[in-house]
Amino acid sequence: MAETITNIEEQHDAKLAPLGEGVSALLLVVLGAAESGIGAAILGKQKGYNVFVSDAGLIKDKYKQELLDNAIAFEEGGHTEEKILGANEVVKSPGIPEKNEMVKKIRAKGIPVISEIELAYRFKGDSKIIAITGSNGKSTTTTMIYYVCKTGNLDCALVGNIGYSFAKQVAEDPKPLYVAEISSFQLDDIKTFRPDVAVLLNITEDHLDRYEYKFENYIKSKFRIIENQQAGDYFIYCDDDDVITGYLKAVSLLTNPIPFSMKHELTNGAYIKNDQMMIRILNERISMSIYDFAVKEKHNQYNTMAAGLSGVVVGVRKEKIREAIMTYRGLEHRMEHVAKIRGVEFINDSKATNINSTWSALDSMQQPVILILGGIDKGNDYSILYELVAEKVKAIVCMGVDNSKIHEAFDGRVNVIKDTMSAKEAVRESFKLAEQGDAILLSPACASFDLFNNYEDRGRQFKAAVREL
Repeated sequence: MAETITNIEEQHDAKLAPLGEGVSALLLVVLGAAESGIGAAILGKQKGYNVFVSDAGLIKDKYKQELLDNAIAFEEGGHTEEKILGANEVVKSPGIPEKNEMVKKIRAKGIPVISEIELAYRFKGDSKIIAITGSNGKSTTTTMIYYVCKTGNLDCALVGNIGYSFAKQVAEDPKPLYVAEISSFQLDDIKTFRPDVAVLLNITEDHLDRYEYKFENYIKSKFRIIENQQAGDYFIYCDDDDVITGYLKAVSLLTNPIPFSMKHELTNGAYIKNDQMMIRILNERISMSIYDFAVKEKHNQYNTMAAGLSGVVVGVRKEKIREAIMTYRGLEHRMEHVAKIRGVEFINDSKATNINSTWSALDSMQQPVILILGGIDKGNDYSILYELVAEKVKAIVCMGVDNSKIHEAFDGRVNVIKDTMSAKEAVRESFKLAEQGDAILLSPACASFDLFNNYEDRGRQFKAAVREL
């Protein structure tokens, strides 16, 4: 039974938006009361919708307070079906899958379902959007593009899947430019969402449990980022990704394609040759040595090209792009140096929640590695790691409730595999196995929810355990 607050006046002095003509007569139901759901509710209320928020679980206190402060009706601990199925439109949290029973009933009744980014797009006005998606590197590239834009003195906001609701930003502090990290789950429920600049970094098998275990469905989801683009828009993509280039052969582009590559020179786009990055676009020419990049790993060279191209197309001057690329500092939980203790380096790559992210992390390592893997497996094919593990990994420390797939993949391939059930235990066991000159790398290749709240919690617990050594 849902714990429903139907009369907000008893909880708060403010009153519900009255029903009336126009948009205020429309019931907007928001399913899920985390960051994106709360943002959608606040924006919907501000724009005159009659908003009702429903969460099957318990709502965090900080989000509950925001609902009370904005006089938005909500329920937690279950769904009131009659109320939800009376909606004119539903905003669905990206974390709720299609197989959810409430979602099935909403679909069966034909009620339109949209994502929070779709709602935000409706009310963004004349603002521009740079939207970034891909299986790996989204957060790093998004923050790098934001840093390029800020260095270029553009008035912009960092929003989306990276942690701050796009809809809340539009409601509370609108900007002329939004730099948005966008997941496939958010793209699944767009209708008109159209970024002025779309960035597609790569596509590898991920989240297939949400796409009927069909890679083609996941690919189509990622490509929705350009489905509404028009002739004046830009599509920045990796020309070295065979999945992207293969799919492009089968679609008609209305937008302006701008590729980036490490494999060949491009007359329009960005490429790296002889350790030099070249950007050639819109009569702009930028040349930089990769040794001047603030982040130097190979996968970050791709991200840097995407960021440089994005800066050019939104009008950042080339000297400011150079400055940003030379001074950008990486993300927490992405190949983050934690400490060096008795000659052993500790690296926090907790954000590596899939195999390809872990592959990139291992590929960048120069010293012998004790690798911490594990968590909730998302259908991982660990064979992708075999070659790098054989070359670089001395031991694997598993950190998860069920490590059977890791053992199945690596027993006999790695001499030492240890099982642990906490960050503290994983760090201590890893340190026992390490020698001076080794690196202990937390790059789990799995989701974190078996032992941790999220990948940030996992990374912070790892760092705390290192500091306790």
